[in-house]
Amino acid sequence: MGKSISDVGVEDLVGAGLSVEEAKGFQRHLKDSIFKVSRNSDNGEEPFDTKELWRELTAQKLLKPWHPHALHQLIYYSVYHNYDESTNGPPIYWFPSLYQSKNTNLGRLMETHCRKLLGALYKDPIASFRQFHRFSVEQPEVYWSIVLGHLSIKFLKAPNFILDTSDKSKHAGKWFPGSVLNIAECCLIPSSCPKKQDDSLAIIWRNEGCDDLDVSQMTLRELRERVMLVANALAAKFSKGDAIAIDMPMTATAVTIYLAIVLAGLVVVSIADSFAAQEIATRLRVSKARAVFTQDFILRGGRRVPLYSRVVEAAPYEAIVIPASGKELTVQLRGQDLSWNDFLSSVCDLPSSNYFTPAYQPIDSVTNILFSSGTTGEPKAIPWTQHSPIRSAGDTWAHIDVQEGDVFCWPTNLGWVAGPILLYSCFLSGGTLALYHGSPLGRGFGKFIQDAGVTILGTVPSLVKTWKSTGCMNGLNWTKIRTFATAGEASSIDDDLWLSSKAYYSPIIECCGGTELASAYIQGNPLQPQAFAAFSSASMSTSFVSLNENGLPYPDDQACVGEVGLFPLYMGATNRLLNADHEEVYFKGMPLYKGMQLRRHGDIVKRTIGGFLIVQGRADDTMNLGGIKTSSVEVERVCNQAHDGILETAAVSTPPPNGGPEMLAVFVVLKEGISADPDLLKMKFSRAIQSSLNPLFKVSFVKIVPVFARTASNKLLRRVLRDQLKQDLNIRSKI
Repeated sequence: MGKSISDVGVEDLVGAGLSVEEAKGFQRHLKDSIFKVSRNSDNGEEPFDTKELWRELTAQKLLKPWHPHALHQLIYYSVYHNYDESTNGPPIYWFPSLYQSKNTNLGRLMETHCRKLLGALYKDPIASFRQFHRFSVEQPEVYWSIVLGHLSIKFLKAPNFILDTSDKSKHAGKWFPGSVLNIAECCLIPSSCPKKQDDSLAIIWRNEGCDDLDVSQMTLRELRERVMLVANALAAKFSKGDAIAIDMPMTATAVTIYLAIVLAGLVVVSIADSFAAQEIATRLRVSKARAVFTQDFILRGGRRVPLYSRVVEAAPYEAIVIPASGKELTVQLRGQDLSWNDFLSSVCDLPSSNYFTPAYQPIDSVTNILFSSGTTGEPKAIPWTQHSPIRSAGDTWAHIDVQEGDVFCWPTNLGWVAGPILLYSCFLSGGTLALYHGSPLGRGFGKFIQDAGVTILGTVPSLVKTWKSTGCMNGLNWTKIRTFATAGEASSIDDDLWLSSKAYYSPIIECCGGTELASAYIQGNPLQPQAFAAFSSASMSTSFVSLNENGLPYPDDQACVGEVGLFPLYMGATNRLLNADHEEVYFKGMPLYKGMQLRRHGDIVKRTIGGFLIVQGRADDTMNLGGIKTSSVEVERVCNQAHDGILETAAVSTPPPNGGPEMLAVFVVLKEGISADPDLLKMKFSRAIQSSLNPLFKVSFVKIVPVFARTASNKLLRRVLRDQLKQDLNIRSKI
């Protein structure tokens, strides 16, 4: 398929969208680059090193962000036309330079400390990354004591020491014992390292539909005063430790509310604004929330989507309702509910309304309850302590390289783990949080990225796929972006090619983790070469093994496919769940390794030649739909009720043959004597799932089968169905 880069002619370049004159000039530069790399190559088998050619082409910026994607495809796939992944590992698209590496957060840390920590082993941040990563695993207390000094962390009472491992019931260790602080205060106060001042920009945002207006701005001082106003109003109504939910889009107001809840010593309950009423009710009940902040509507894509009505349907809890636009609500409130204006009016006239003394608490105090679906019907309630934000910010500081003055945007929600991670990553690292109040699917979002001068853009693969397929970002300038990040789903190589090309092939830092880890356990980083849709390393201070089918670890340097077993000593990881047995969920049945019981994560990961990591799916029957983990059991429960002729259903998901977000398929066994149309069932299933579980989910395929494969104990073998689905998709892709 395709042709070698040496054979690409003017007609190919014209076919990829260039004019004849452009194609002639492009080919001249291309030939010059091939000649330069060939002349410097020591490879006797090939005329040039394909990786070095791609490095040269991107360094020379021969491919422009405004060139047609067909041209980027032609050049990238032609460069790597004869590349053998089985012996060389995945193709590299981004290479760190020594100069760049020494100007990253992690590189500066290594240049400052590693000559002492590693001695003669240390050469430079690129050559010595793996040695330093190993050091951070073996001596995590040293690593985190250094990182702590680069984050905006202020202790009321400093920790007695960094790490206590004497309590064996706390697998993750007891970090910073004895310390007292308020992590929200750390976000709001000026600091010298990282450098942030009262007049530094804390948040910038734009409302959907205001594409030609200037972006709105809020300084650190303004944010602090608004947070303290809300904290005063909260303290007047609630008691320390009360759980208060947030179910609304991640707006500047939502961020203010989040920080105010934590500043006042209350606990945030994170609920995604896409949930149906039943799912909202479950999370309010499990968390024992006293009240919920919400909006009257959600404004997305020019539509008004009801939100307050879903909260009302969910439970009789008190709601404080913010107008989606303007200053007045457009809904009638229940008797127990308050408008945003009325909520604030109780303290607005107080002389000290913009000052609040933070509620200082021990570091292991809970500040946030998030939720993650497991393999049962009820989502796991995961409490974040004040360790969790430090882990979140520390990892984005090291891996995504969030620096002072960066403008960081990641379209997400406070109901998902990416929301709090984004918030803390900006405010604890000296960055500016960029928020778009609207749908990220269209051009308005892309223009905001351009106008706000975003330097770090986080994505979800399905978003990138939409941007690429609709062409909505054509003509926009994203060249200020120096780093992309992506999480939540499996990435597609070609979609990542499109994304990276929009900023002269800036790196895309792939992240894969979990709410219970407060971070990603595998990530890219700016000190290692990067390959599309792959992870280059475990995160700093993190180690894991790949387990075979017998639960035995593969050697660390062996290419393999296995289930992840995390080393349990993990700063920021949970040590309890509110509605499940933490020990049973994460440790029961996991093998001992080097005297430690490994922590279950549930991913199947492929380790390639060259050490790259590619997630292959879940070990259990949890599915990842649109970046949201949900269980097969939940989907099947809904689908079983969608049609009278259904005997049972089995829900499975898999990425399409060419990569990308997982597609949901439902296998169906009908009652005897009943017939049904698969397309009709697909429509019914999608409607039922969107109504009962999440409006973002959709069914891609329905297949009617006579019977399901089962184990001797009658357990459904979803793996067999998943393999069948992959086979069907492969056949369709060839057709």
